[in-house]
Amino acid sequence: MVQQLLDALGGDAPRRRKYIAADDAFECYHVNARFSEDAADIGQPRPGKFWLLVKYCSQALRLRWHRRVACLFYIPAPAQNSALLRDWLVMALLRPFFPQRVYWWQAAGLGEWLDGDAPYWKRWLTRRLLSGPALSIVLSEWGRRDAEAVSSRQIVVVPNGIPDPCPNFTTELLPRRIARAALRRQLLSGKSPSPSEQHAAGQNPDRYRLLYLSLCTREKGLFDAVEAVALLNQQLAAASNPLRVELTVAGDFRDTTEREEFLNQLSAPGLLGVNGEPLVRHVGFVSGEQKENLLRENDGLCFPSYYAAESFGIVLIEAMAWGLHIVTSQWRAIPDLFPNGFNGLVPVRSPKAIAEAIEKNLGSETAHNLRDWFLSKYTAEQCLAAIKRALLGLDRY
Repeated sequence: MVQQLLDALGGDAPRRRKYIAADDAFECYHVNARFSEDAADIGQPRPGKFWLLVKYCSQALRLRWHRRVACLFYIPAPAQNSALLRDWLVMALLRPFFPQRVYWWQAAGLGEWLDGDAPYWKRWLTRRLLSGPALSIVLSEWGRRDAEAVSSRQIVVVPNGIPDPCPNFTTELLPRRIARAALRRQLLSGKSPSPSEQHAAGQNPDRYRLLYLSLCTREKGLFDAVEAVALLNQQLAAASNPLRVELTVAGDFRDTTEREEFLNQLSAPGLLGVNGEPLVRHVGFVSGEQKENLLRENDGLCFPSYYAAESFGIVLIEAMAWGLHIVTSQWRAIPDLFPNGFNGLVPVRSPKAIAEAIEKNLGSETAHNLRDWFLSKYTAEQCLAAIKRALLGLDRY
């Protein structure tokens, strides 16, 4: 999201010649403050991160004085100790020198923590160092609480947006999704589809292909998704139905204990096919073409997160764009992403409810209505235009 915004604003000024359509209203200088080497390193304290912080803050201060950059555009941390420590140190070093600050809240939950069980000294320090930004950009109405907690002078709601990853959806992908749904309805009713119908539905027409695409942790809902698939497959087997739900897990494990628990879970009843083949597979971290292929080839997305810092879930709008069925949780801002009447929301930590929601999708026509919702709400063009308007409304220094 940062790279997308930076490009839209004309790119990093020292490299601006790369951007033919640079916007002269903005002059951006980017400090690429990357602290973690991989998913397992996120949120883990280590001495090297302190020296990286000093390095990045030094770069920002050089830009302040040599390029006269007056506005600090910053992404605040969630309410997690190591991430909060980073924010405290960054603001202690930079706040006195930048007369204007803009926060882009990509994580959520800081306001809830400050108003709840945060120790007094942490509340005081957080508000003292982070308070008073000129502008806070939040991703949903639910996120206003974070911006209000640090006394933001102006708050605007701008959902994240992405470029349309499947512009030929209607002509290329939608017909296959409709054919697969029609074939599943036949299997559910006990009928045998014809060879031509099977061919139109693509590979493995007797499988409902479900995707989990996120960090592989309990709080992101991984274990609930696996248990739900096992429950539903046991129900299908008991009804002598040949249809099965197959789950592809894409993402890295941050905790070795959870990885072992996941591997042990794969032998549970309902997670092996008729011939003993696994119905759950882990493909690791994916990006680029591999990620697009998964979104193209699967029928649905399961994302039952109850992660404390969950704010938006880019994967949800990606799934909308690809016309996938979606089963996700009634958690924080997630319900705000969907149209009224959307029936894919389930309570957190409820594998049974997840299984029931997936079952409803087995014979469902398609989720192209969610793609229409994506096009009306969550394209990159809409997101970037709204952020530009908000930034242009700031006082100039």
